Amino acid sequence: MKFISVRDLRSSPAKIWRELPEEREMVITSNGKPIALLTPISDDSFESTLAALRQALAAQAVQRMQTAARESDLSGMDDPAIEAEIRAARRERHGRTKSEQ
Repeated sequence: MKFISVRDLRSSPAKIWRELPEEREMVITSNGKPIALLTPISDDSFESTLAALRQALAAQAVQRMQTAARESDLSGMDDPAIEAEIRAARRERHGRTKSEQ
């Protein structure tokens, strides 16, 4: 897998687009840290690629939540406690969104 900087992407995009089909994936970095993934797609594969990516991201989110629950000793919570946590998180998110505007 090839790593390219944001600067490389700006300075020589044609070269990167030519190399992408052969490389299959390229990681875009900013200040040495990965920030995005480039992967070639076609009209035929767009929907299935997007669905697979979304499924993988959802699986990662579930894994992070399960790990956080184990580390916080929340794995033994009952349904009412889970619902209370969800309501609290929604209130916090809603309040944060309003204050950011």
